[in-house]
Amino acid sequence: MAGERRFRGPIDLHAHSSVSDGTETPAQLVRAAAAAGLGTIALTDHDSTAGWFEAAATARTAGITFIPGMEFSTRVSFASVHLLAYLFDPSDAAIVAETSRVRQARLLRAEQMVERIGADYALTWEDVLAQTTPDATVGRPHIADALVARGLALTRSEAFAGILHWDAGYYQPHYAPDPLRAIELVRAAGGVPVIAHPATRGVNDVIPESRLARLVEAGLFGLELEHRENKTAAKARLYELAAKYGLFVTGSSDYHGEGKPNRLGENTTAPAVLEALIAQGTGSEPVFG
Repeated sequence: MAGERRFRGPIDLHAHSSVSDGTETPAQLVRAAAAAGLGTIALTDHDSTAGWFEAAATARTAGITFIPGMEFSTRVSFASVHLLAYLFDPSDAAIVAETSRVRQARLLRAEQMVERIGADYALTWEDVLAQTTPDATVGRPHIADALVARGLALTRSEAFAGILHWDAGYYQPHYAPDPLRAIELVRAAGGVPVIAHPATRGVNDVIPESRLARLVEAGLFGLELEHRENKTAAKARLYELAAKYGLFVTGSSDYHGEGKPNRLGENTTAPAVLEALIAQGTGSEPVFG
């Protein structure tokens, strides 16, 4: 670490700003983290590093440690897999190209979903754009916000459980790389990869051990197991696999501001895990406030 400077705890390694699908700017997010008693916060917007500079500048004045990160969209067949990437080089050409492709695919997918929804409900693309900020990674949460604004759902959660649910007839996937490819990209850019909330689908859909072993060989650092959406039995199985393969376990809130019920610091990461993560990250550096 730089000089004798050390990060502070508690540590929350998964949070979103309005650069992707959060409701607060990067600066507001960092200040909210400090107000919530956190000592360290990671900004992990979807497929974007655009909020890093603002978050880092705010962390310096707010007295909080900032960990640069991103939630990288990946896919196995039709199943979405999210990869948290920390401390990579945001100017790495391969990552810039891949995340640009993913963001364009997400935008096209959102437009097509809104067209389908609009055939049955009073919803337009302009309604969705009204819920975004400039240069935001447009996605389903913005459609959910538009549905709420139109009175077609009471909350984001209700929108996702209803009109935006995968079996409601409006959902469609978007392009994203395989997790193995994403891990290779992150490691090549000096970053540290962690699979986000991998136990949300239950024990019968836990990542197969053979596939996990390949991801570990490619450089997987850890699993985000302390997360409100992970199912108990599935989480227990993944704890066993983490121990077997020497993976680190992280805990995070997956905070989105007012967009989701998740609260900053509701799950946190052990200091020793963050120490190991920082030791492996060479593409960018923590900011010590």
